[in-house]
Amino acid sequence: MPSEAVLESFIALVESNQHVKAIERFYAEDASMQENFDTPRKGRALLAAGESAFLERWAKVESQCVRPAFCVGDNVVIRWIFEFTAPDGTKLKMDEIAYQRWQGDRIVEERFYYDPKQRTAKQQ
Repeated sequence: MPSEAVLESFIALVESNQHVKAIERFYAEDASMQENFDTPRKGRALLAAGESAFLERWAKVESQCVRPAFCVGDNVVIRWIFEFTAPDGTKLKMDEIAYQRWQGDRIVEERFYYDPKQRTAKQQ
């Protein structure tokens, strides 16, 4: 179970748009990450590389935790709103729920739930 201080540090790192650093610091070496019902991706190095590749496509990223974040035992639920701005100004806004299982101060399993229709970028 993460302490409140550890969970707040994780949220602060994501909100400061240091997503790859958050994976490197807070995910277990053999952690898994899953989007809706897709096949889980496994291994911290793979997760960090995938996040880095995704973020490189965007000119700007804004990340916000919608409070409260819920922690019961080893399970944490966080609602995130992300806004991605492409180099051409096109924006993509994602509202998602992250369901995490922690062991101590590390995330070992994470699954994101969101409406895939949100993946359609909109011109602003």
